[in-house]
Amino acid sequence: MAHVDPLLADIVRSLEGRQRDLLRGLVEIESWSSDKSGVDRAGAFFQRELERVGMQVERYPQAAFGDQLVARRKHGGKGRVLLLGHLDTVWPTGTLRDWPYTVSADGLARGPGVGDMKGGLIVALGALEALQAYGACRLETISFLLVPDEELGTPYSRPLIEGEARRADWAFVMEPGRENGGVVTSRSVVGKFVIRANGVSAHCGVDYARGASAVRALAAKVAPLEALTKNEQGIIVNVGVFKGGEARQVIPASAEMQVDFRAPDREEAERLMRRIGEIAAVADDPRVTVDVEGGMTRPAFPRSAGTVHMYETAAAIAAGIGIPLPEEHTRGGSDGSLVAAQGVATLDGMGPVSLDDCSRNERVVLSTIVPRTLLLAATILALDEERNGR
Repeated sequence: MAHVDPLLADIVRSLEGRQRDLLRGLVEIESWSSDKSGVDRAGAFFQRELERVGMQVERYPQAAFGDQLVARRKHGGKGRVLLLGHLDTVWPTGTLRDWPYTVSADGLARGPGVGDMKGGLIVALGALEALQAYGACRLETISFLLVPDEELGTPYSRPLIEGEARRADWAFVMEPGRENGGVVTSRSVVGKFVIRANGVSAHCGVDYARGASAVRALAAKVAPLEALTKNEQGIIVNVGVFKGGEARQVIPASAEMQVDFRAPDREEAERLMRRIGEIAAVADDPRVTVDVEGGMTRPAFPRSAGTVHMYETAAAIAAGIGIPLPEEHTRGGSDGSLVAAQGVATLDGMGPVSLDDCSRNERVVLSTIVPRTLLLAATILALDEERNGR
C-alpha cells in the first residue's frame, strides 16, 4: 500500500465538478472518425483546455481526417511520460440527436463516446491540471498525444505514435477502465483481411451456365476460415462482413468479405495469416478470381518487466486510495499496442470504469473519475520519485 499525499488528493477532489462539466461538453461535440470537422472541434476543445493547464500544444493538420495534437510540459529532470488518447469515436454524426448525454440517478453517464474514450481524456486532463497545481513534478517531460483515427485502426497516426513512443520511458493509455476496475498490461495481435471475388454475371433463369458466382466462391470459404478459431488458445477468425450481388435473379459477378483475426503473438499471427491466404486461394471455378489484402493492424502488446513494474506501482497506489486495480489481458486492440511494441513500459485502460463500450448502452461510472484521476497523477509522481529521488 502506497502513501498518497493528502494535498494531491484534495486538489484532485476539487476538480470533480469541472471534470463532469467537461465530460458533458466533450460528449456533446460529436467526433466520428470520418467527420473531420467534428474531430477538429474536439481537438480545439482540448487544445484550449491543455493550454489552460500549462501545456504547450502543437497541432499537425491532416487533409482527410482530424488534426493530430501533441501537448508537452517540461520540468527539467529525468524521465519522460507519454499519455496517449484518441479524439474520434465510432458514432456517426447525428447520433446525439436520439442519444443525448444523460446522467442516471445511479450515477451512470451515457452518450456517444462517453467511455471510449472521452471519459479517459477527461481523466488525463484532470491529472495534468492536478500535477500543475501540486507543483512537485520534476520529470523531463510529460507529453499528451491525441490522434484522430484510432477507431479506424490508426492508418495515418501510427508513425507519429511510434515516434513519440521511442522518446518515452513510460506510457499511459487512456482507454476505459475495465468493468472490474482493471487495467490492461497485455493485448493480442489484431489483424484484418478483405477478400474480394470477381466472377461472371448472367441471368440465372435465361443463361445460368454462362454465369460464375462470386458469392458462391466466397461463401465456400467462410466455414474453413472460421474453423481456424481456437478460442481457448486466443486464436479468433471472424467473417464480420459479407456482401455481394445486385439482384436475386442475377448471378453475382462480385462479392467481398471482411475478416477479423486475433492471435496471442506474432508467430501465431503469421501462421494464421498463411492459412487464411491458403484458404482464400482455393479456386473451384477458374472463371472466378480472388484478391486478398490485409495483415496485422495491431502488433502484440507484451507483458514486459517494465509494464509489470508500472502496474505494481499503480496497484500499490490504488490500494492506498481504496480502489480495485486487477491486471487484465485483452484480445481487443488499442494504440497502446503500437507503444508497447516499441519496448516502452505501458499501462492501458487508465480511464474511468466504463461498461458496454461501443454499444448504445455505453456508460461511464461517474464516481470513478476522481479516483482514477488521482491514480494517474499519483503514479506519475511515483515514477518521477523513482527517477529523480525525493
